[in-house]
Amino acid sequence: MAVENGDGGMGNATSEAADAEVERQEAEEEEIVGDSPPSGMEQRRAGREDEEGAGDGVDGGGERRKQMAIHPLEHSWTFWFDNPSGKSKQVAWGSSIRPVHTFSTVEDFWGLYNNINRPSKLAVGADFHCFKYGIEPKWEDPECANGGKWTLSCSRGKVDNLWLHTLLAMIGEQFDHGDYICGAVVNVRAKQEKISIWTRNGLDAAAQTSIGRQWKEHLDYNETIGFILHDDAKKHDRFAKSTYQV
Repeated sequence: MAVENGDGGMGNATSEAADAEVERQEAEEEEIVGDSPPSGMEQRRAGREDEEGAGDGVDGGGERRKQMAIHPLEHSWTFWFDNPSGKSKQVAWGSSIRPVHTFSTVEDFWGLYNNINRPSKLAVGADFHCFKYGIEPKWEDPECANGGKWTLSCSRGKVDNLWLHTLLAMIGEQFDHGDYICGAVVNVRAKQEKISIWTRNGLDAAAQTSIGRQWKEHLDYNETIGFILHDDAKKHDRFAKSTYQV
């Protein structure tokens, strides 16, 4: 009888753990996926795509035209999500970060972007990342280890537009030193939002300042932004000083 009770307890515990994991994953999906109607710009874009696709039908020519319409990106990119509810329970920094989806074409990007919540709709404490495929948004990743990040601050009312144009500039290879870029992250916080571009080889001053200046130009952002090395951030946390400013 004692053995049976023990086995039953272990089975219940395993089942409860599995249920908890499913609930966590469902909560993350609900947090990321949006149900708001598309913006006017997105509706117009969808309308143009419908018009262009009209008359294709299912014939071979239409199928070929659809295939030709695919626009590959120079790099594949992965969205990552750090659920704020998971941070309080994590054992080590970064253990709550999860990959969401990898895309490699313009069409994949818009199909995903148009169906997820904008940063302004995410819970306070959430972090949403977009990094080149194969690079994890962690200081310990070999591509990030010797790098740093440019960071700007903004209000919740402006964060969606700034985040979108950061993504478009990044995945569209609009930087002269784009090979230095690892990815970007938006941090949703109570007082103000932050957007950062992570780069490698942080001591290359010419490349880093070029990225910072071009980022501001793409966003039409007029405030001063700073670049902090990851090593300095690890040592000094929020008291770390900027290595470069533009």
